[in-house]
Amino acid sequence: MPIRRALLSVYDKTGILDLARDLHGRGVEMLSTGGTYKALLAAGIPVIEVATYTGFPEMMDGRVKTLHPKIHGGLLCRRDDPAHLAAAQANHIGLIDLVVVNLYPFEATCDTPGATLADKIEKIDIGGPSMLRSAAKNFQSVTVLVDPGDYADFRAELAAHGGDTSVAFRAAGARKVFRTTARYDALISQELTRLAGEADPDVAAAERFPAEMALPMKKVQELRYGENPHQKAALYDTRLAETASVVRADQLHGKELSFNNFMDADAAWELVKEFTAPACAIIKHTNPCGCACAQTLEQAFLRAYEGDPLAAFGSIIAVNRVMDAATAEQICVPGRFVEVIIAPSFSLEALHIITTKPKWKANVRLLSVGAATATPGHARYLKNMLGGVLVQEYDSVRWNRAASQVVTKRAPTDTEWLDLEFASILVKHLKSNAICLVKDRELMGAGAGQMSRVNSSRIASMLAGDKAKGSVLGSDAFFPFADGVEAAAAAGVTAIVQPGGSKGDPQTIESADKHHIAMVFTGVRHFRH
Repeated sequence: MPIRRALLSVYDKTGILDLARDLHGRGVEMLSTGGTYKALLAAGIPVIEVATYTGFPEMMDGRVKTLHPKIHGGLLCRRDDPAHLAAAQANHIGLIDLVVVNLYPFEATCDTPGATLADKIEKIDIGGPSMLRSAAKNFQSVTVLVDPGDYADFRAELAAHGGDTSVAFRAAGARKVFRTTARYDALISQELTRLAGEADPDVAAAERFPAEMALPMKKVQELRYGENPHQKAALYDTRLAETASVVRADQLHGKELSFNNFMDADAAWELVKEFTAPACAIIKHTNPCGCACAQTLEQAFLRAYEGDPLAAFGSIIAVNRVMDAATAEQICVPGRFVEVIIAPSFSLEALHIITTKPKWKANVRLLSVGAATATPGHARYLKNMLGGVLVQEYDSVRWNRAASQVVTKRAPTDTEWLDLEFASILVKHLKSNAICLVKDRELMGAGAGQMSRVNSSRIASMLAGDKAKGSVLGSDAFFPFADGVEAAAAAGVTAIVQPGGSKGDPQTIESADKHHIAMVFTGVRHFRH
């Protein structure tokens, strides 16, 4: 049976007039509300206002207009059930075959600077989701469109099916509706929870991990592939981090990013933005292979690159300042190859250099992220496992010298304290068991992802080579035995920062004293799996 009656009520009016004209040309009776009704009327398209159709006036600033049995009965009535049809006839309920509805822009309102709670509340759509859900539930008979991008396919369906649509098309529309309304409700829940948490810390603590959690995930883009070329993947925005991130970065240049590119880019950005001084991080397989702070961004890059030039080939580079021409020139020196560069922004000169000078200019991805602000502790981090997701707060604990304890006979020198701070920041961005060697706020060598901490120490020392002499060591967790300190001493390490808290602490401290190594306990572990 061809579509005979449609209800059109849209906030986003893209394409709605052309669609309505097509429906009118097919003899479809149209019902509408508010701004959509006025737009159709102004365009000379015959339309019936919902209030006239239901005999019930719109009221309460439009909050109550479509919540009526003549609307929902017309949508929910099963065409194959005589009892349903008889009830509709007895109550003068006409059947509605098509619903075209999209929702109030709650998300856009939340993202509008200065939007008040009242503004956000008024953009919580009630009638729209209700109509969409009613139509979607009865998809065997009712067509529902929630996305203007689907109007062209809908017209093709009408042409192919004599003014009707196929069950497959209606079912696909229903699935899209429930995904849309689920995300819409998740957005509202997330925002109201955030606002309540801002007003009352007790609420924030109590609802950090609620019994039910729906994430308002929205696809940002399809990826070239996943971790391997045979795996498909996509990037979604969860709105869980209220800070600049690579998820919302503007890609200024280069080919499409892969799953691994995004993982490395995120690791690079999260590390480099922890530093207040000009800093550069060079990442390979989510681990830093180079990192440094300096007086200028150019110096920071050069010192970071010295950390492990071999590993830096094909790496991801992040900086916490505007990418300038001098730094861009150094990145593009012949023999260097970079996959992705992340920065708060890029100067025009730097853009020109990177996109014209190196051999790899066509493919290098440039991500402009925005201000390098610290990630708040209440931001939540997701780790997936088969069939489930682990959710935890972001590791936002920062270096606190005042809370640190010198446990050895020798205290660190002023220079060592600066390097210990750098190492304590850097080590929490390495995979555990993590060890890093630092000198003059530059990564000399790192050991990560090993099954024993002493092996991580040995790897860090091996990569640093002679540069390990005079360096400080950062460890993401305590040393269970003194062998880690012994390995550090053999490499020439002069100071160590670690959480402490092991039963073997007395032996570790004794070993450090034996080798005149200054050791500081922070009391904070930074495992990263």
